[in-house]
Amino acid sequence: MTRLWDKGAPLDERVLHYTAGEDHALDERLVAYDARASIAHAQMLHQQGLLSAEDCDAIESGLEALAASHAQGEWQIELSDEDGQTALEKRLTANIGAAGGRVHLGRSRNDQVLTALRLYLRDACEQLASGAEAVAAALDRLAARQGDLVLPGYTHMQQAMPSSVALWTGGFAAELRDDAAGLRAVQRRLGKSPLGSAAGYGTPGLPLDREATCAALDFDSVHNPVTAVQLSRGKAESQLLFEISLLMQDLGRFATDVCLFYTQEFDFLELPDEFTTGSSIMPQKRNPDVFELLRGRSATAQACLLEALSIFAKLPSGYQRDLQLLKAPLFRGIDLAASSTALLPAAIDAMRFKPSSIELDSGIHAAEAANELVVKEGIPFREAYRRIGALLQKDPDENPS
Repeated sequence: MTRLWDKGAPLDERVLHYTAGEDHALDERLVAYDARASIAHAQMLHQQGLLSAEDCDAIESGLEALAASHAQGEWQIELSDEDGQTALEKRLTANIGAAGGRVHLGRSRNDQVLTALRLYLRDACEQLASGAEAVAAALDRLAARQGDLVLPGYTHMQQAMPSSVALWTGGFAAELRDDAAGLRAVQRRLGKSPLGSAAGYGTPGLPLDREATCAALDFDSVHNPVTAVQLSRGKAESQLLFEISLLMQDLGRFATDVCLFYTQEFDFLELPDEFTTGSSIMPQKRNPDVFELLRGRSATAQACLLEALSIFAKLPSGYQRDLQLLKAPLFRGIDLAASSTALLPAAIDAMRFKPSSIELDSGIHAAEAANELVVKEGIPFREAYRRIGALLQKDPDENPS
């Protein structure tokens, strides 16, 4: 197998396995984006007089065909390819001949894969934001169904003040929409086109038009100077994983409430059988496994962030092979958030609160009663606070309102 960097010397297979790692599998999701970026690059080379019209047309049609056949599952990247970039160029050259070998002029695998990655991440950010908003919309529907139902609000795991289904769902929905905004904010870093920066020092001697490829790929701006491109590696990725961690943390806290409300002791909430699982030994059990795993997977999201941050934390300037390792935690975090937000709307739509099981502690209106004393009698809040506290101390079952 000939890799893009091969110069004739054989490669120890152990080295291939170790250096390629998971790249051949991880790059599967980048094929369509790599083909799109390569077409834009070829068109720019033609516009600059560096590629004939015939070769440009062959490259464009060849890459479009490869992307389509890959989407249909007709081929996949093999370990022997090392990565997606080699896989595409090898197949392109096999299909269209020598013209396929011309597409890499003025480009390195470094800016090639980073361009494809940023194109993919732009879509991924929007999809994750839409997923968070879909969960928020499901919470809105739950509020529309049962929003008026009174719930106890808790502080320190004790009943504190009256709440409601609408307040409970509304708090989570608001934060999920904030998470969506945070995910979209990552687009600022993803909007810079790295194409043409090559291995980090540009392409001396070639009249490339980086603005042309930037516009063709709908980037906001060219990433300049070229030396900044490799220094930026890991920053957008980590920012996205940070926002994913916040999203998963909000979903995890929601899941904790659901698990608590589903216990026999609370019995606030009913979950249908299709969203719970059974026990292998206890015939009576139905378990909220979906929500328990959602709660636990917030730890996985945080681990992905920490792994990404640690990879590039103390690297020198310029490209280092360590940066290849960013893809694994990045894609794992994206997939985790995507699967979680895809599942939850249907689960929330199937939830039902049980009014007959919800009881409020008699003292839950104490703060309201103290406020009413202040308004009614004009006394300082601290005096009202003491009077209501003394009343409840004397008779804990007294309703102070």
